[in-house]
Amino acid sequence: MSDLVIETAGLTKIYGRQRAVDSIDLSVPRGGVHGFLGPNGAGKTTAIRMLSTLILPDEGSARVLGYDVVREADHVRSHVSLTGQFASVDEDLTGHENLRLLARLHGYRGTAAGERADQLLAAFGLDDAAGKQVKKFSGGMRRRIDIAASLVVTPELLFLDEPTTGLDPRARNEVWDIVRALVAHGTTVLLTTQYLDEADHLADRISVIDRGRIIAEGTSSELKASVGSGTLHVRVMHRADRARARDVLVRELGVPVEEAHDPQLLVAAIEDRGRVTRALTALEEERLELAQFALGQPTLDEVFLALTGHAADDADAEEAA
Repeated sequence: MSDLVIETAGLTKIYGRQRAVDSIDLSVPRGGVHGFLGPNGAGKTTAIRMLSTLILPDEGSARVLGYDVVREADHVRSHVSLTGQFASVDEDLTGHENLRLLARLHGYRGTAAGERADQLLAAFGLDDAAGKQVKKFSGGMRRRIDIAASLVVTPELLFLDEPTTGLDPRARNEVWDIVRALVAHGTTVLLTTQYLDEADHLADRISVIDRGRIIAEGTSSELKASVGSGTLHVRVMHRADRARARDVLVRELGVPVEEAHDPQLLVAAIEDRGRVTRALTALEEERLELAQFALGQPTLDEVFLALTGHAADDADAEEAA
């Protein structure tokens, strides 16, 4: 048995003039959560659709659990599950009816199908909603029933495509707990997300994708270390001073200084912490009043900004097939 559940070489998908996925090489080991991190339009969903055999690649190759996704697509489908961005269950059926139907389609017979539905409802905390139509579920309940539907037969590999998009913080945490439980029981998860905190909390390793290309890979700590030993946050008291403060920091720190969405905040990845004191002294000498400053480890948001030159939410929508 291979230690890799996913292996790709030059995997590419082209729509018109756009290379939605542009020659990616990906190796995902068995076990744990591999994060596929990028903004809307980066190519995450297109890559998942190729790996799960829903669409054919235009160039390159991919093997999932040792099977070629083109020549051995049936074998791939029998060993993986996919939970997409939108609910795949029938909203007019109850939670129990949906899961019982899927259990029968997966080969459960007689009372075994109903028993499997009951097991999944209990595992996902949906016992009280078993007899309720799915269209009356809350957003968090819909995501739970959708993930449950993917696990009627426990897969070796589960593709989770942005499972928490549009959920409130409580529902997001519930989905995170489900993902951790799945991994604890032996399922490997490939998680696509545009939320940097989600990748930070769940993923053992992360592939950062932007405009169809993988631009960085590693653990969360490795990615943070790649952009500097620390991050300096400087908030000026008066927003009109931000541009002048930025010029001073660039001169004293010797590194790029980014203007954040907050009109008073400046952010810089620091390699030489010894320059920070000199920079703050220079700001004081220029009579630039500070509301706050802090030096700490970079966040994944800052890593993404450093790697791509834009924030994680600044991207065009992914072109549809």
